[in-house]
Amino acid sequence: MKNIGININANKDPNEKILKEILNCIDKDKYNTYIFRDSKKINNMASELDIVISIGGDGTILRTARILAKYSVPIIGINFGNLGFLTTAESNELKKALSELFAGKYFIEERMMIQCILRDNKADKEIISLNDIVISKGALSRVINYNMNIDGHYYNNIIADGIILSTPTGSTAYSLSAGGPIIYPTLDLISITPICPLSLNMRSMILDSNSQISIKFDEKNESVFLTVDGQEAFELNSESEIIIKKSKYKSKLIRLEGHNYFETLRKKIMLRINKYEEGECK
Repeated sequence: MKNIGININANKDPNEKILKEILNCIDKDKYNTYIFRDSKKINNMASELDIVISIGGDGTILRTARILAKYSVPIIGINFGNLGFLTTAESNELKKALSELFAGKYFIEERMMIQCILRDNKADKEIISLNDIVISKGALSRVINYNMNIDGHYYNNIIADGIILSTPTGSTAYSLSAGGPIIYPTLDLISITPICPLSLNMRSMILDSNSQISIKFDEKNESVFLTVDGQEAFELNSESEIIIKKSKYKSKLIRLEGHNYFETLRKKIMLRINKYEEGECK
């Protein structure tokens, strides 16, 4: 490890206090540091980076991961955001986390990503996602009739507000809110969860990661959008075909020694849900 990138959510560090604290923890004689704000220009340096320290929340990691996956650059996330389910350490653990990182007390988790090919009357657009690809109606639209094929075979027409196609990592995000299952994050699976389906017997489905899903819809006068990790949006039309399959790239997340997924799940998802239900979490 020689070249270290620091990717900061600028809204979380307007006075660069966090940045200065990080730089003070890095031995300038051993490491070269490169600073990025809101992931800007990080793709220009990605091939030269050995590691990236992500400062922010889950959104910062998701954005960073989509850029760095093609270059196999590991990410260590320090949570200065809200939930921070994907991060490795909390803000008050910054110095301890960096100390363990530089002492080599960590391991790397590889997370499956999905590839979305957006095909219409224009050129194909390819997108990768760490969490999910969501196809959903516009604000004033009626429910949409989605035609789904799996591995070239007709599966069903899903009449719903939308469809969430999720990785195991994304199973604890929007998919969970829509009634989807929690899936252990290092598995290779694709989850399909309808959003507010018209049919009460339409449930989530788990597919082998080698499956290929094709979705079309024929409503010509309705607004339909595709969103990537809740961060990028594309408007679709009746000629659009969305093809989802496993990406050849994987996201690499650094975990410090002693990391326990189930403890994180309990503290950041289960207990938080209970607090919301009891009106304690705002």
